Amino acid sequence: MRRILLLIPATSYRATAFVEAARAMGVEITVGSNHKSTLAAMNPAGFLSLDIHNLPQAVETARSFAKKYPVDAVIGVDDQSVIAASAIAEELNLNHNTIISVTAARNKYIMREFLSQHNIPQPAYRKASLNDDKEKLNEITTYPAVVKPVALSGSRGVVKVTNRQELHEAVSLIRNIISTLVAHEKGQEAKTILIEEYIDGDEVAVDGLLIDEKLHPLVLFDKPEPLRGPFFEETMYTTPSRHSTKIQSEIFEVVKNAAQAMGLMTGPVHAELRFNETGIYLIELAARSIGGYCAQILRFEDPATGTTNSTLEELIVRDALDEPVYSYRREKDAVGVMMLPVPGRGIVRKIYGKQEAKQVPCITDVVITVREGEELIPLPEGGKYPGFIFSRAKRPVEVERALRKAHSLLKFEMG
Repeated sequence: MRRILLLIPATSYRATAFVEAARAMGVEITVGSNHKSTLAAMNPAGFLSLDIHNLPQAVETARSFAKKYPVDAVIGVDDQSVIAASAIAEELNLNHNTIISVTAARNKYIMREFLSQHNIPQPAYRKASLNDDKEKLNEITTYPAVVKPVALSGSRGVVKVTNRQELHEAVSLIRNIISTLVAHEKGQEAKTILIEEYIDGDEVAVDGLLIDEKLHPLVLFDKPEPLRGPFFEETMYTTPSRHSTKIQSEIFEVVKNAAQAMGLMTGPVHAELRFNETGIYLIELAARSIGGYCAQILRFEDPATGTTNSTLEELIVRDALDEPVYSYRREKDAVGVMMLPVPGRGIVRKIYGKQEAKQVPCITDVVITVREGEELIPLPEGGKYPGFIFSRAKRPVEVERALRKAHSLLKFEMG
């Protein structure tokens, strides 16, 4: 049987979805993680402990494993693991993106440099350091601006500033966030920040697959909730997009050109863009699919059977194994997800209203991922959402309405 090596953090929500997708296809899957599994002894082919932050060690561990259990594809599901996946796939002579290209997709400054060299529309930017003095930061900043660390994701540490005082407060805040990182996340990269032009306008997200270096768009998400700062806590994604066909085509073109500029050739991509009357601007492009539970809402029509049971994870696995996925199309229903905003800093004492929220028409599920007694920290310092609400309807406006109604019924008692 064919085998996928899936590199995934132990805390990821995605492992089960990938395992189920592979099982449905009759494909063996090996979960590679930094953490040892208690089940590894009972199923040595199913689990592989390796350090994704130590590339030579990860490559050697995977190479030794593949001698006994041949691997047909390697998939990294988050920003950390895609680099290790690329290195391992190169060692095993499997389809992969170059380490340079996936590093560019993970490091915001390197990404900006690649895009600049190929004239991809993006915010104006300057590189700086957390160690720079105030005068140097003042000299390179025009307002409004967005300050962000180059190597964090999920809007963590991203702050909009409108004057010098806010700039210095944002840099101090990012410095505090960096101080909490574990050892492998520190170093020179952690001290580097970007000061970018703030782009006003509508924000969208694109998920797709790169096949033979060409973009195959799978979904375009609208973000109905305005993201104007000072922090950028994403909440709602809905699809199909309510923007014009022309705008959608232009968005896909920017993503395609950006991926080519960065040297990405294969596998999933997730892009964030903003647009206004002056154009469409690429904010970020990651060499992975959408994170968290968000992919749960997506279903694709299988051209062979006409059913709409195929998940995003299944398409990623099929593509990794060189199976054709061009003819898969997202189902016709409108769907959406809300990543629950963090209600405030503190300990979760009680959560109310989950059953009432699930009973709202067009709501398909409410998943609370935070436990009572767990601490919540809002963005830009925190990086975890307390849960997700899912909706399905005939039109995107109905999805949005249902998500807002269900959210209004949830109450978090904080202490």
